Amino acid sequence: MSHSPSLSAPLDDKAALKRSISNTLKGSAGNLVEWYDVYVYSVFAVYFESQFFSADDKNSTVYVWAIFAATFLMRPIGAWYFGRFADRYGRRLALTVSVTMMAACSFLIALTPTAATIGGWAALILLFARLLQGFATGGEYGASATYMSEAAIPGRRGFLSSFHYVTLVGGHVLAQLTLLTMLIFWAKPEISAWGWRIAFGIGGLAAIVVFWLRRTMDESLGEDSIEAAREGKAKASGSLHELFVNQWRPLLLCFLITAGGTVAFYTYSVNGPKMIQTAFAGNDVMTGTLINLGVLTFLMVLQPVGGWLSDMIGRKSLLVFFGVGGVLYSYYLVTALPNQHDPVWAFLTLALGFVILTGYTSINAVVKAELFPTHVRALGVGLGYALANSLFGGTAPLLYQGALKTDRVGEFAIYVTAIIAVSLFVYVFFLKNKGPNWLDGTKK
Repeated sequence: MSHSPSLSAPLDDKAALKRSISNTLKGSAGNLVEWYDVYVYSVFAVYFESQFFSADDKNSTVYVWAIFAATFLMRPIGAWYFGRFADRYGRRLALTVSVTMMAACSFLIALTPTAATIGGWAALILLFARLLQGFATGGEYGASATYMSEAAIPGRRGFLSSFHYVTLVGGHVLAQLTLLTMLIFWAKPEISAWGWRIAFGIGGLAAIVVFWLRRTMDESLGEDSIEAAREGKAKASGSLHELFVNQWRPLLLCFLITAGGTVAFYTYSVNGPKMIQTAFAGNDVMTGTLINLGVLTFLMVLQPVGGWLSDMIGRKSLLVFFGVGGVLYSYYLVTALPNQHDPVWAFLTLALGFVILTGYTSINAVVKAELFPTHVRALGVGLGYALANSLFGGTAPLLYQGALKTDRVGEFAIYVTAIIAVSLFVYVFFLKNKGPNWLDGTKK
């Protein structure tokens, strides 16, 4: 029987670093494309909204963001399915399947007829495709966060695994860059009519390239574990019973670590750019798009800096920095940014939020991976993240839209601050800065 390339083979330090970087880049490429497919929806929502819902429907914007939120309901299911799959049959195969599913759904959205042609079926097809993408994304996070943490060598895990969020944010940057390019050549009516279809089609085509890349990655799960699963001997691998009975403490910790981070991430990085897009929606559409592209690129570049710092001073220090900063800054960001019409101040207001956010995003993958033993790592990381993401992250854009309509933006800002405060309590009292962990093969 032929086996896939494995990370278990002994190598000298230089060769190990080279292999680790190669696998990190291949894993990152897939993550980049999958998250482009996620964010192309939020970036182009204002353009395709009229294609899936009647122009006379005053609630169409809420419906669009309700579909965005609904996809997060599928993430825990995807995290369970792909987490179990990755813990039994390998991270590489799980990641290859998830990116294939994302590609198919992107093509489906790109080809869906408008509501003027098929009526309510257009919105139903959009919902169906996004639910499947939510399922795939739920599996992508756990498997890719696990893979990139395992593929990184000790002493540089924070830096190398930070590329998980480099490419996650990079997907958003690419979506913004796609919109910017279209705005240079086409007017808003043209983008609304058919330009958004090209944006989704690009995601589908890129995923085909990534499918090939992921097939050439080394496998980070040991061959003996995969063989045991094939022979039906690995009963505990990827098992919900094992996770909830024997690993419930790290699962709960993973959930609580994620809660504040994910509500901040979607408030800052999804709502934030939408605030800027709205503030410059008049004759300054290009200005708003340029600000968003620049500030999201800044967030992307910050990730390796945060990961490198965590290797030097410990993970807890960065998480506490994020928690304190998020508690102090979120209210100001949410209430002040929508009224900021000066391009420089709009950029700086969101950029400071992104500096704070980096304390969480740059290291959250490796922090969670360190909590779980190998046989339930992908499932534990994915499910803990997906549950918190479904409750607090994916709902943030919808809650913000509701707050806007009911003039309760201040209450939304207090809600965000409170969730971050809960996670800050966990960071301070339940985490250690450095010490033995499961990624190093030692029981905590």
